[in-house]
Amino acid sequence: MTSDKRGMHGIWASRWTFILAAVGSAVGLGNIWKFPYITGENGGGAFVLVYLLCILVAGIPVMIAEVLLGRRGRMSPIHTMQAEARRQNAPRFFSGIGWMGAVSGFFILSFYSVIAGWTLAYIGEMASGTFNGADATVAGETFGNLLGSPWVLLGLHTIFMIMTGFVIARGVKHGLEDGVRLMMPLLFVMLILLLGYAITTPGFGQGWNFMFSFDFSKLTTESIVVALGHSFFTLSLGMGAIMAYGAYMPSEASLTKTIFTVAFLDTLVALVAGLIIFPIVFSHGMEPAAGPGLMFQTLPIAFGALPGGAWIGTAFFVLVAIAAWSSAISIAEPAVAWAVEKGIKRGTATIMVCVLAWVLGVGTVLSFNEWGDKQFFVTETISESVTDPVSGEVSAKTLSSSFHLYANTTDLKAVPLAEGTERAISGKTFFDILDFLTANILLPLGGLAIAVFVGWLMRREDSANELQADETVYNVWRFMLRFLSPLAILFIFINGLL
Repeated sequence: MTSDKRGMHGIWASRWTFILAAVGSAVGLGNIWKFPYITGENGGGAFVLVYLLCILVAGIPVMIAEVLLGRRGRMSPIHTMQAEARRQNAPRFFSGIGWMGAVSGFFILSFYSVIAGWTLAYIGEMASGTFNGADATVAGETFGNLLGSPWVLLGLHTIFMIMTGFVIARGVKHGLEDGVRLMMPLLFVMLILLLGYAITTPGFGQGWNFMFSFDFSKLTTESIVVALGHSFFTLSLGMGAIMAYGAYMPSEASLTKTIFTVAFLDTLVALVAGLIIFPIVFSHGMEPAAGPGLMFQTLPIAFGALPGGAWIGTAFFVLVAIAAWSSAISIAEPAVAWAVEKGIKRGTATIMVCVLAWVLGVGTVLSFNEWGDKQFFVTETISESVTDPVSGEVSAKTLSSSFHLYANTTDLKAVPLAEGTERAISGKTFFDILDFLTANILLPLGGLAIAVFVGWLMRREDSANELQADETVYNVWRFMLRFLSPLAILFIFINGLL
């Protein structure tokens, strides 16, 4: 790649603009939707502490490496890695890191847009008073009706993709930069306002104790795996977004200080989201371990029971939509930047990427309704209950197990069973396949490849010159990148496959 393509996309106006952009990329549904419910499922405070340690050990070193590569290359992740792999005489595999990230981001954008569309729907539902005085039945039916309406989901998916494309098409200066300058301060203001409200609820003390009381007896091996995985993915690592944003970072900005600031703000948003959600949940005697339905089924009931809850709930879902919007923009940017470097006008490149992602997203839309019973990698197990004659304990005895690469689960369930036997079916929808492929394979492999490339294959003087950090800071970072981060990512990768 010739030098005339370096910096062709522009440079952030300042270090703080990059920080806002990177935080906008990192802060998304993972912070406001996923983090609170996995905290609830894994016991609260002890899980939070492990999560923070994982951010420090696994997340920050790789994030620094990814931004370092982006700023050094000044191009899209695809062309940056191709040029840098040649410069470092690295094996050919490492030149494909950028492609791996761009493909991951493209797949994620396709289904992220669908999920983010739910938040747009709930802005309207909350504002219209649907959940005023609602119970669990109403909340469940509302969410079920949304997922069961392919045309509604398709419309929301389309609106959100247009919102994303509109910002990207305007370029770094007038699109990405203006977008984050508007969205991120608004997000922080809304967080503060909602936190102020949560402090006034009777459940705030209970929510605070739940988030920050350390009971390590509640931690399991699975909790540690979840904390490690989320700490890596919450920073948008491995998908090229942070590398692309790093390409627009001013040369004089301190990498280490900037990335620590980004990680701190990203984590702060997740913690504040928990302090907003859990007091409301506890104030109404609800279960904090409500799982993925916490935001779309549990919280609407709580909002509906509050004085002025419709407006508070509307503000909350506007907050979530802004967070999702800022993340989607960064996810799409690597592919658009690559197309621009190939000579395609930015507006045209944006339309191409967004339309292709929209088409792929139709599969995710249908996964929740019309294609819900059409699944891949289906395992069907037939078992019967057996009572131990001595202890009287009842256990399940497997009679048969079969595997289908693809099957219609409705047809399988229609096959009659012998009396006293039960059938268990597990498989993956189109959406599940994309989610598994990105979260469990492509992103960990991308993060691992970045850690190995910068930590082991990049010449020490090159990474040191780009990092421009104190010798002690550089040595600590390089040690973590070479040893601790790869081990953590391998742990995520192997657990995800198993």
